[in-house]
Amino acid sequence: MIKLKPFSSRSTKGKTCENFALNYLTKNGLKLIEKNFNSRYGEIDLIMQHQNAVVFIEVRYRKNEDYGGAKASVTPTKQNKIQKTALYYMQKKGREMNARFDVIAISGEYSNLTIEWIKNAF
Repeated sequence: MIKLKPFSSRSTKGKTCENFALNYLTKNGLKLIEKNFNSRYGEIDLIMQHQNAVVFIEVRYRKNEDYGGAKASVTPTKQNKIQKTALYYMQKKGREMNARFDVIAISGEYSNLTIEWIKNAF
């Protein structure tokens, strides 16, 4: 658990949670390739290298577990957008790569956040 300053806006909350996830993943051996990669299909929050794989990471925050919480908010529609964006990214780079899709689920009050790393989430 970690304590953060109160979120002042939705965009501040998103950036804070993405940075929280980035720090967590870096401490766990991943290396940042790109943040907030956009295409016409959607956005990928973090693209990182983990051993021999490129990892496309969706960061989700929910204050509580109502309606399934952060994990459940990565719907099949959202997964499809992330997959299309990842394919676009790989085509743009012009090479084949081992890839996986992870989710970082962050929950709790801003003063007491918990993080869950779901590898190969979809």
